[in-house]
Amino acid sequence: MAPFKLNTKYLESYIAPHEMEAVKAQAELAAKTLEERTGAGNDFLGWLDLPVNYDKDEFARIKAAAKKIQSNSDILIVIGIGGSYLGARAAIELMKSPLYNNLKKDTPDIYYVGNNISPTYLNEILSICEGKDLSVNVISKSGTTTEPALAFRVFRDLVEKKYGKDGAKERIFATTDKARGTLKELSDKEGYETFVIADDVGGRYSVLTAVGLLPIAVSGCDIDAVMAGAAQAREELKAGFDNNDCYKYAAIRNILYRKGKSIEILEAYDPSFAMMAEWFKQLFGESEGKDNRGIYPSSCIFSTDLHSMGQFIQDGSRVMFETVVDIKKPKQDFFLEDDAQNLDGLNFLTNQNMSVVNRCAFEGTILAHTEGGVPNIVLELEDTTEKSFGYMVYFFEKACAVSGYMLGINPFNQPGVESYKKNMFALLGKPGYEDQRSALEAKLGR
Repeated sequence: MAPFKLNTKYLESYIAPHEMEAVKAQAELAAKTLEERTGAGNDFLGWLDLPVNYDKDEFARIKAAAKKIQSNSDILIVIGIGGSYLGARAAIELMKSPLYNNLKKDTPDIYYVGNNISPTYLNEILSICEGKDLSVNVISKSGTTTEPALAFRVFRDLVEKKYGKDGAKERIFATTDKARGTLKELSDKEGYETFVIADDVGGRYSVLTAVGLLPIAVSGCDIDAVMAGAAQAREELKAGFDNNDCYKYAAIRNILYRKGKSIEILEAYDPSFAMMAEWFKQLFGESEGKDNRGIYPSSCIFSTDLHSMGQFIQDGSRVMFETVVDIKKPKQDFFLEDDAQNLDGLNFLTNQNMSVVNRCAFEGTILAHTEGGVPNIVLELEDTTEKSFGYMVYFFEKACAVSGYMLGINPFNQPGVESYKKNMFALLGKPGYEDQRSALEAKLGR
């Protein structure tokens, strides 16, 4: 049985059967374009067969490196931005805990840097590292992306001062291009162990490569089971439209988009899903948001955000739909005992597991929101085990690609990302940007 499946029960008043039938051919054509590799961006489809065609030798090296880091380090510093860290962090927080660094365990704490340019954040991480043994996993195809390159300069210096050049090469692991680029050249020169960012797998699709798998393995997750789940998804999600929840999800998103629902809110009722939602937002936002088209991906964690965003979702602009990931089996449960005095009046909640209360919150919310005019897609996740995680990742990746082709865009490029970088480089005085700098400063009134 698939550990991640679609439930359309709450869509019945929003999407009629004939609408699904009408869009079926478009979804099937998009899926065929993807599988036959004939569409835009087809040179970035390495992720399609990755769950079965991954480099087994490198996979073994990843597991060996993870054991080495576990044995000699209190802390692993993961340096990367966007797809170079989001997938790993999402996996670790979902399968282990959002409080991973605070739990008693026999694996290193994991901190993420190079995903912002905040000096305060950097100093705080450096303070945490004082007196601790650490290893570094720097993830960058080129080695010159501003945020991770700055962070690596700092942590490379820290590791070299602490352990010396020879010691540093045993504690710095670079995930980078196979043959070229600044980071690859430096790694070869210094003797760092390297893992490959494949040319045909874009960053937001890279969580099932060394990019995500090394940190995930260090956390103690079973990466063999992760890949087994993804392999199951790869096989099952080749089915025809009528038996393919992935294609149906992509089709439903497009039907709702054509009805003016331009915002998708991904939701779950467990805080361990928060970073998974961030990964989802990059995957769909960077893939679909182009050519003045696309569904804007947002996220909420309930019941927390029901006390902030709940009002807007219930009564605000009718431009959104919700996709709820319903985690069927929590990692742990909590039995609620009676209180003899019942001063807070909560004994009506007791003598049952807390998960029952959480489920009633889910059921009450989805009824309120659908009756209030907000379509709700439900994706049922069996549990947060490695196999279920791997299946879900592949499901979302394929759904994103199919949905993008249905929108008529290239789901695998990101031309708009470069605009802010050019402006930032110019304002910082990077050589070659002098003319742009003058123009930008004039606009800023400097």
